Amino acid sequence: MKTRRNILTAVLMLSVVACRNDESWTNAEKSLIKGDGEAMRVLTIYDKADSLVLRTECSGISTKELTSDEYKILAEKMVATVTSPEQDGVGIAGPQVGISRRVVAVQRFDKDGEPFEVYPNIRITCLRGEKALGPEGCLSIPGKRGNVERYQDIDINYTALWNSSPSSRRDLPARMRPPRRYPLHRLSGWQPIAFIFAIRLI
Repeated sequence: MKTRRNILTAVLMLSVVACRNDESWTNAEKSLIKGDGEAMRVLTIYDKADSLVLRTECSGISTKELTSDEYKILAEKMVATVTSPEQDGVGIAGPQVGISRRVVAVQRFDKDGEPFEVYPNIRITCLRGEKALGPEGCLSIPGKRGNVERYQDIDINYTALWNSSPSSRRDLPARMRPPRRYPLHRLSGWQPIAFIFAIRLI
């Protein structure tokens, strides 16, 4: 019964995403974002309904949405979720909390204090340097790890707002040195098969 309910919920979410107004959050998204608790439930591939959401390609976030209370709450909850004792991760993407939007919360190990930062409308624009082999994991595939080759330096583009003003929206370039377990592949609706993770957003 629980699985059937989850599948029906996922189908409803996917249909809403497909026909949503590009200038506003859907009711389903608002319900998830404003739900009880500081953290959100992390979807896993082991649940059929969750897997449908994780396989859905994400849409962007409009200027109106970026200046909304919903986005502020979502950003805070994504950081709270990935840093919670239950997850203890270094990065999480919107689909992993049921929101099929291009947004990630990631820990910047290349910055002083190793802060978590949230990047809306993120896209990888360049992969640099040599690949290095290292341990890989994913919050949506709990209990599983594997060794994967990753680029050590990437360029990204994302949307930033200043003073919560739509007129101050900018698409900014940035460079980061991603650690293992970054969730960027999730935004294209791509499932890691046999735990072979590779960036496929360019």
